[in-house]
This record gives sequence, C-alpha cells and structure tokens, in this order.
Amino acid sequence: MPAQGKHRRPKSTSLGRGLAAVTTGGAVLALPVIGATSAFAAPAPAAAPQAVAPTAVVAQANSAAKAAPAKHSVAAGETLSKIAREHSVSGGWKKLYEGNRKIVGSNPDLIHPGIKLVIGAKSAASSDDKASKASPSAERGASADRADRSERIDAAPVAKAAPAAEKEAVTYTNDLDGWIKESLAVMAEQGIPGTYEGIHRNIMRESSGNPAAINNWDSNAVKGTPSKGLLQVIDPTFQAYHVPGTSTDSYDPVANITAACNYAAGRYGSIDNVFGAY
Repeated sequence: MPAQGKHRRPKSTSLGRGLAAVTTGGAVLALPVIGATSAFAAPAPAAAPQAVAPTAVVAQANSAAKAAPAKHSVAAGETLSKIAREHSVSGGWKKLYEGNRKIVGSNPDLIHPGIKLVIGAKSAASSDDKASKASPSAERGASADRADRSERIDAAPVAKAAPAAEKEAVTYTNDLDGWIKESLAVMAEQGIPGTYEGIHRNIMRESSGNPAAINNWDSNAVKGTPSKGLLQVIDPTFQAYHVPGTSTDSYDPVANITAACNYAAGRYGSIDNVFGAY
C-alpha cells in the first residue's frame, strides 16, 4: 500500500488566488498572493415613508363633523314653531316635525318636556349621501343645471313656512268657548289630557261659566281656602298644579282651567273622568 501523503493541500473555498509581481534585483518574480474575500455590511433599509392622510379624507372628516345634527331638549312651554325659529330650521315647524315624527308622535301640537329633538338630521344625511356619490366630472357637468334649478328650489321653503305663521297668529275669543280652546292648546303643549266636552261639562256644574265664582260656605271656605273660578279650585291646589306660562291669578279663566285639569289628570287620569265634586 503506498504511503499516505503528509503535505496534502486542502482545497480553499473562501479565499481567492492572485498573482503579484515582485521586483528583486531587476528580476520579476511571480508570487502567488492569497487574498481574503471582503465582507460588506448590507445597506440599512430606507425608512418607510410616514403615512399621511390624504387632504380629501381629512376634509371629508371635517365636513362630516360639521354636518353632525344638533339635538334640542324640549323645555316646558316650548312649541315646534318656537324651536324651529330659534334654530333657523329651513321649512319651519313642519320640517322639524317631519324629522322627529317618531319622537313627537301623531300630534305636532303635543310635545312633552324632556324629549330630545334632532335638528337638521335629514338634511345632513342627504347632503353626505350626495357628496359621496357625486364624482368631480359629474359635479362640473351638473353645475349649470344646479344654478338653473336653485332659484326654484330656494323659493319652495318660503311657501311652506306660511302655515307656521298662521298657527302663531291664532286668537281666542274672550268668552267661555275661547277660554276652553286656549286652555286645550296649553294642555296639548304640556301633555295634559282632556277634551272640550269634559272641561265644559265640569265648568257648568261647578260655576255655571262664571270665572269670578267663589264658594264661601263649604268646608274649604270654613278652613279659609274657598273654591274659586270656573272649576272651583282652592288656592293650595292651584299653586301646586299651576301650569307654567299661564297667569298666577287663580281667577284667570285659562290658568284656572289648566291647573284644575292638571290636578284631575294626576288624581283621576283626566278631567273627562270627573262627573262630580273632585
């Protein structure tokens, strides 16, 4: 068996070979030069560009925030006409009622204190919907048509606002019929139940329609609190059930009727359920 070589040169995989020319006394010698391969650090990745919200998105968010509908908490004595005027609702009380029909109910004259009315919800929603669907080219193409139609559209709310003015101009006669009708209007705003027939029936029994009537001989009179007015209300009851917005004089026909009906609603459910002394 031949002897195994002792000077076997290992194969190089990571080093490159080259030649260098060396001058020695004029003689050029070619010597092998072994150079290590150079390692270079990988360049650092470029920083990712910071995300910037597009201007259009920011503008749209700001527009949506501004278009958010306002809310109004109904206070005692307020009407839809009054609230529509305070918030400059285009279309008046009818427009306000259309947008809050589910909250108010079927009778726009009857709004309960404490309910929350949404101001401008419908118009804001339709505006957002139109803005989202319209493209820039469509906007440019329709601009002339919009300008042409704006005069006709802008004139419409003025005509619709007329009924509100007529509603506020209602006057009542200074007699039993007028007092009962005015009382019913106040009661509707305050959520107090009662009908014309129920009020009239009890007035005729209690005072025969005389707003200055007073009872000076019954047990209440003996206690120093005689029954007064159309529905014969004693002062403590009148003060406890007085309806805001009416006179504080218990002889005042409208104030007397509304206070008595407010008391009857709390004790009997309605003045309509009263058929005798109460």
